[in-house]
Amino acid sequence: MSAAYDGRCHCGAIGFRYRTPLPPADWPVRACQCSFCRAHEVISTSHPSASIEFHADDLTTLQRYRFGLKTADFLTCGRCGVYIGAVLESDAGAFGIVNLRALTQAPVGLEAAASVSYDDEDAAGRVDRREERWAAVTGLPW
Repeated sequence: MSAAYDGRCHCGAIGFRYRTPLPPADWPVRACQCSFCRAHEVISTSHPSASIEFHADDLTTLQRYRFGLKTADFLTCGRCGVYIGAVLESDAGAFGIVNLRALTQAPVGLEAAASVSYDDEDAAGRVDRREERWAAVTGLPW
């Protein structure tokens, strides 16, 4: 049985619903060390058994930002600036990750974030990792 967790930006213009059968204690929690994630103090999660539905009340507030190898869209609010998650769209489907700091309620029992770096990946390796480890995205607002 899956539980649903809602998240949103500070002003509420964009958000997500993260559904997972895993209890929070079993979530993979990561602190990516790229400059974007460090600047936003991101702590993220995703899992192949989970799903994510992103939403936007007004598409003009949703900012999709690509950097580095340009393999995913990083979703931020154009009004308040909060980063809520990222989406990879590939031939295999849409996959995503969510920023745990954007959850409306912090789940009890989360493990400490593991510090990770993906600097050694090429574009193909990055896409492969995300398709394997990220959650399926079941809804995109665009």
